[in-house]
Amino acid sequence: MTRLVVATGNPGKLREMQAYLADLGWELTLKPEELEVEETGDTFAANACLKASQVALATGNWAIADDSGLQIDALGGAPGVYSARYGKTDSERIARVLRELKDEPNRQAQFVCAVAIACPDGAFAPGVGGAIALQSEGVCRGEILESPRGNGGFGYDPIFYVPEKKLTFAEMTPDLKRSISHRGKAIEALIPQLAILDSIQNRS
Repeated sequence: MTRLVVATGNPGKLREMQAYLADLGWELTLKPEELEVEETGDTFAANACLKASQVALATGNWAIADDSGLQIDALGGAPGVYSARYGKTDSERIARVLRELKDEPNRQAQFVCAVAIACPDGAFAPGVGGAIALQSEGVCRGEILESPRGNGGFGYDPIFYVPEKKLTFAEMTPDLKRSISHRGKAIEALIPQLAILDSIQNRS
């Protein structure tokens, strides 16, 4: 069974990753609580790679990390990589976005998720510990509503509306959200590449 350390201390994120990779033979574990990685990248991909690489090196295991956030067209892509730091709470972050948009007619936006898997030793790149073995990215387009709707999800989900489904992320069932979300698309794109990881691990 392939072991992957998930570069998060959030049990909810671990469960979500497990749901995506169910029945594929992966054993997922949380990173050590004391291990913190500062997200200094200026893109989602850079932050995902940074977290995966440092966790792989620190634990001596293959590691998987993701970084995601909301990009709003009318705000020039903000909050972007600062999505989690746009306020102290989800309600503060939502309020700030709605305040900054005000009466802006262009409500187009997208959620973006980048995922990276890193190798702890030189099995993937000889002599390079923490090398990134696999990467993917997923995007879900939508619109920002003028007020929140729905009680599910987290973060900006109550104001992120997907026209094709006529629902916000916060109104969707977990299965529906997983099937169309940015994170779901990123991991779906990663799955076909996982056979490469298996073969590398089997050789090492």
